[in-house]
Amino acid sequence: MTGHDRQWWLNRRNFEGRWCGTSHWYLRPRDDDGVAGLLDLARPSRTIPDTCYAISFSDPDTGLWDGSGLLLAPGGRRRLPLSRATYNSGGLCWQFAGAGGQSSLAVDPAQPRFGHELNLFHRRSRSMLVLLYAPRGSGAAQRWQLDAVAAVAFRCGLSTPADPARPAASDWRGLLAEQEGWPGSVERIEPHRWPAEDPSPRPCGAFRAADFALHEPTAGFVDGLVCSVPEQLPAGAFVLQAGCRLDPDTFHQVSLHFDTDQRLTAWELRRFRRP
Repeated sequence: MTGHDRQWWLNRRNFEGRWCGTSHWYLRPRDDDGVAGLLDLARPSRTIPDTCYAISFSDPDTGLWDGSGLLLAPGGRRRLPLSRATYNSGGLCWQFAGAGGQSSLAVDPAQPRFGHELNLFHRRSRSMLVLLYAPRGSGAAQRWQLDAVAAVAFRCGLSTPADPARPAASDWRGLLAEQEGWPGSVERIEPHRWPAEDPSPRPCGAFRAADFALHEPTAGFVDGLVCSVPEQLPAGAFVLQAGCRLDPDTFHQVSLHFDTDQRLTAWELRRFRRP
């Protein structure tokens, strides 16, 4: 099996299902002149109760992505064919066993946004965070500002019984403090270098709240989701952090590492477990 085929297979294993839930969107407000205000990550500015991603495969090489209740699609709907032959041709998608998504590979002034979708799976639950940055200013004065965050507690409608709801990470400080010292392992993949087998987990340092909460803002959301990302991207290297308390004894963390040229160098998945 090639690395490409392995990523396709993991994509199918992770995402196949009928995923439904309420989307919570945190959007930066703008006044009548288009001037951006403060982004409030404590209260969603819009909720969509019937978001659903139906992802099916008719054979080992072909599938369909059918989404509804979408904020950023015309009419709230979009359908996309899936094919092993053309999957991930741009290298934006990434898959581990139990985690996956898609990421902008670089901060690009020619693009309208710098965005990431991160999903953490547990049994038949899918906890999703979307992070969207937008440019402000132009030329040498241009900066990228966090413009929108979405959090969704998806459950697969094809499984019976459905996985139970998990507590929101409203007290993210308490959640992170409770995990202090939990041992873990780390897996790493790099853009365009897809391993033909799952990366071998390596022991990593114990969980430290200070190592996760690197940025302001750090915030918690539905389904045990948390993230720590910069309000404004720095000019050099940075890390985006997201994670989820998947059950009382398990926390998984995804870290996206960008170098001094603001190019993505690696996705890392850390799996922490209560000792």
